[in-house]
Amino acid sequence: MKQRCGWCSDDPIYQSYHDHEWGKPLYNEHALFELLCLEGQQAGLSWITVLKKRECYREHFFQYSINDIANITDQQLISKLTDSGLIRHLGKLKAIRDNALAWQALKQEVGDVTQWLWQFVNHIPQNNLIEDYRQAPAQTEISQMMSKTLKKQGFKFVGPTICYAFMQACGMVNDHENHCSFKKVNTIHTI
Repeated sequence: MKQRCGWCSDDPIYQSYHDHEWGKPLYNEHALFELLCLEGQQAGLSWITVLKKRECYREHFFQYSINDIANITDQQLISKLTDSGLIRHLGKLKAIRDNALAWQALKQEVGDVTQWLWQFVNHIPQNNLIEDYRQAPAQTEISQMMSKTLKKQGFKFVGPTICYAFMQACGMVNDHENHCSFKKVNTIHTI
């Protein structure tokens, strides 16, 4: 029988996310961009709320095509506020577009944004010993540095707590509980 982290409820969407995505190293540019944007959408909300809306975000934001998102107008973003499948917060929706623009600029500057992001952990997933998920930090010095650097690059909704959640989700840090059946799963994960 699979043992999961204590934060994972019995919701099938949550269980699938926990089992197949969370904490697995992710190196796909578009998937990392999507994840960074979705983590920002979570601010003040539960992650399951965002997961349940993920497909709607993909539909509205061109399957996270960075170039297409960068061309969305303010008026188009305002019109998205009528869809209950999205989190109806204009600042958060604008952040997705602004983050696409920032991603493009960063890509021009550094070339490979995926490698640039992974340099925060020296390109090596960090495995933390976590007995209980409540022991995991909300932020770390590394997530604070990532947040500060991303903000300087023009990214929005990338505070240190959001950056740490992003690092957990994309496998930069493995905060699965020690008893979790998925603690040892550290294969490269691409979508």
